[in-house]
Amino acid sequence: MPVPASGPGLPPHYLVAGSSSFIDFLGAHAPSSLPGGCGSDASLAAASPHGTTIVATTYDGGVIMAGDRRATIGNIIAQRDIEKVYPADEYSVVGIAGSAGLAMEMVRVFQLELEHYEKIEGVPLSMLGKANRLSTLIRSNLGMAMQGLAVVPLFAGYDHDARSGRIFSYDVTGGRYEEHDFYAVGSGSLFARGSLKKLYRHGMPATVAAHVCVEALFDAADDDSATGGPDLYRSIYPLIAVVDADGVHMLDDSASEALVTAVVRAREGSPDGPKVDLSELGGAPA
Repeated sequence: MPVPASGPGLPPHYLVAGSSSFIDFLGAHAPSSLPGGCGSDASLAAASPHGTTIVATTYDGGVIMAGDRRATIGNIIAQRDIEKVYPADEYSVVGIAGSAGLAMEMVRVFQLELEHYEKIEGVPLSMLGKANRLSTLIRSNLGMAMQGLAVVPLFAGYDHDARSGRIFSYDVTGGRYEEHDFYAVGSGSLFARGSLKKLYRHGMPATVAAHVCVEALFDAADDDSATGGPDLYRSIYPLIAVVDADGVHMLDDSASEALVTAVVRAREGSPDGPKVDLSELGGAPA
């Protein structure tokens, strides 16, 4: 029996075969549901919470992403325990930096995009395909980015074809760039990247890589007021995602607490972080 074109039930456009892109579907039938599709006022930028900082590093077997928990409005702490690292699908994660509300909306649409593609095509998108789809979403937000409501996520995941972790960064126009070994985004990224440069080692195990990410976030919080350090009194710790051939694993609070405690105890004796053993470089300076 044919389905009626009108009346109760789903609207007609839900019953017509379309492409495997959920973004295209929204653009055709509900463009206001896309990030940046509802218009904006420049004054909103100053009053909107912003989130920072996200770091990611590869390790021997996958990739790790971690984010601090602070959101700010100007010089005010808007939220102390915001979540900035989300599973995008079974084998990838996305971290948000920039306008928090828009970023969360973008993550939800991106998750639906990946799920929709897999349902229509019967297979998941490739790692590069996922990165490109996120680029399209960011580009759709360009109008609002020009008004100060920018979203600049960090995307990472396990590539089964390459059998390794991969990291992708973006600019506000949707430009996609593959990063190697490690990367950081957000207002504290300059300090976090400097820390990662000194601490990253090829072939690190996951436990060491997670420790390195926490060290980098600690250094970012030490020099950037918009980045939140671990809050031991409120038991607020960084969100840490480990992605390997078995999928995405979000570390629980107890695991994050153990990493943070180790870093804090080490900082009691060395507030600026780990020091290089100069003897390894040929001897101490004269």
